[in-house]
Order: sequence, then C-alpha cells, then structure tokens
Amino acid sequence: MKKIVFIFLLIILTSLTSYAHSNIYKAVVLDVEVVESQKDDIFITSQNVKVKIINGKYKNTTIEVKNNFSGNPAYDINVEKGDKVLIDINEDENGNIQAYITDYARDEYIYYLTLVFILLLVFIGRFKGIKTIITLFITIGCIYKILLPFILKGYNPIFVTILTSYVIVVLTITIISGISKKSLSAILGTLLGIMVAGFISYYVGTKIKLTGLSSEEAMMLAYVKEYFDFRGLLFAGILLGALGAIMDVSMSIASSIEEISNANKKLTSYELFSAGMNVGKDIMGTMANTLILAYTGSSIPLLILFMAYNTSFVKVINLDVIATEIVRALSGSIGLILTIPITAGIAAYLSKLNKNT
Repeated sequence: MKKIVFIFLLIILTSLTSYAHSNIYKAVVLDVEVVESQKDDIFITSQNVKVKIINGKYKNTTIEVKNNFSGNPAYDINVEKGDKVLIDINEDENGNIQAYITDYARDEYIYYLTLVFILLLVFIGRFKGIKTIITLFITIGCIYKILLPFILKGYNPIFVTILTSYVIVVLTITIISGISKKSLSAILGTLLGIMVAGFISYYVGTKIKLTGLSSEEAMMLAYVKEYFDFRGLLFAGILLGALGAIMDVSMSIASSIEEISNANKKLTSYELFSAGMNVGKDIMGTMANTLILAYTGSSIPLLILFMAYNTSFVKVINLDVIATEIVRALSGSIGLILTIPITAGIAAYLSKLNKNT
C-alpha cells in the first residue's frame, strides 16, 4: 500500500508543477464532428472538436480543435462529448490561438483514488498512518532533491541511489518506529540487504553485458543529454525497486524479535534468531513472489508477443530486455531473502545486549 500511495503522491506533485510551467490546459468536450476524407486511396479520419477551457487564463473560453488520427490506437485520442482532455495552446503575436489535444485528462480520478488511500491510512493506521504519509513526502523529496538532480548533473547513478536509499531508510524507519534497537536492527538489515542486491545485480549485469537501453524511456533519454551511464541507471533502478520490499521484510523481522524478546526475556540470542528465521520463512515466499510478479506483470505484453510468434526459449532468455527483468527480479529477491538472516542476527544480538544492560 505504501508504494502505491507514494506513486500517487508523486503523480500529484509532478502534475501540479506541469500545469504551472506549460501551455497545457484542461478542457471539456462540448461537441464532436467526425470527418472522413480520402487521399491516394487512403481513408483519413479526424475530428472537429469543440471544447471549453476550464482552467488558466483561457478559462471559460470555447475553441474548436482539429483532432487528427494516425491509425495507431496507442497514439490516437478518440474523444467523445463530455470527455475531459488536455489542450496544448499556443498564441501568436496577433492573438491567434493554435491548439491541439494532447491526451485525456486523467488526473481527477487519480486524485480521488489518492485521497481514498490517504484516508484509509489515517483511519486504519491512526497516528502511524499519519507518520507513514510524512515519510512518503520525505521519500518524494529525497528523489526530487537528491536522486534526480545529481544524476542529471552527471554523478554516478549507483552512488547517488545508494546515498538516497540510506537517507530514505534511516528517516522512514526512525519516523515510523522511533529511535530504538528495533529501528537500528531494521535499518542495518535493510542497508545490508540492499548492498547484497546491488552487488549481485552489478556483478551479473556486467558479466552478461546488460546495456541499460532495453526500454523506450532509456532510448529517449539518450537524446536528452550527450552522455548517460545507462548501465549505472539500470543498477540504480534495481536498487530502488527492491528497497521497499527489503525494508518491509527487515522491519517485520525486527519487530517480531522484539515482541518475542519482551514476551520471554529468558530466551537466548540463538533462540531469538531462530524465532526470527521462522517468521522470515513465512514472509519470504510472499515477498519474493511480490517482486517476481511485479516485474513479470510489467512485461506481459512482451511475453505474449514472444508466445504468439513461437519464439524459442533460448532466444527469449538471451534478449537484453528479458535478461534485464530477470536480473532485476532475482537480484532483488536474493537481497530480500538474505535480509532475513541478516536482520534476525542483528536484532537477536541487540536484544541480548538490551537484556544484559
């Protein structure tokens, strides 16, 4: 849930800044006229759309927009009366307006959904829910003020991501659970688990020569700046992607050992460690599945494409895009699994120290 709310809050902040610094306006569709024409035996479909601007300096202005179709459903925006859309408006020196539809306006329901999640966090989590919301904003701030700016300035993506992850982990766990040995155990377990995941992904990714250019976004980024460390960005993304799951596991183990220790103060460090491992075994399967399914889910269209064309397994598994996702999922899962004994050992040791003081 925390990861989902974070994504929604990130979308809200970015959308607010985009409205403030662009020519994009929201509008509601009043009327649509479908126009079909033929050119060189090719049928061309377009729409004459009448829209009413509902925000910004053109608020309540009604304009007509030509909405052309390319024939590709991935890029065509087929609007209907009552739809809310985004309009890019440019005004020349004579006051003439040129406008075109850029996309559907989807943010309204995203805001509603975000509000529902926040209310549920507060309603169910009470004070801890409020602290969770605070940590989400801190995480967003770390990404926007540390991670992205420093990577854009040319700093090593892996180093910057590790630094950002450390800040996020320390602040998040400290705010949620306070300053305690449980928090210290969770922090150390998370950081060591992330280091394991990062080392494995870097070592294996280097050995199998992953390029970091397997996605459209990475290819587009090549035109933004003359040089980017795309492999570094890939490994940085793996670290950040595994951070949430590893932090959850580490916190669960540390909390369990603290509860067990408080319930029976006669338990030895080894017994506490064994108890933590038993808890970890129950968590391990579901959390590892979480990472595997998350990365598999994002690649379903590609996997279906391979199946439709009967592409051989050997060819598929050696493709850069598939190998990247496999390394991403497995390195994160291995880091998650090893976080269990690491955190259990640290928490058991610190609990014993606490008992002796």
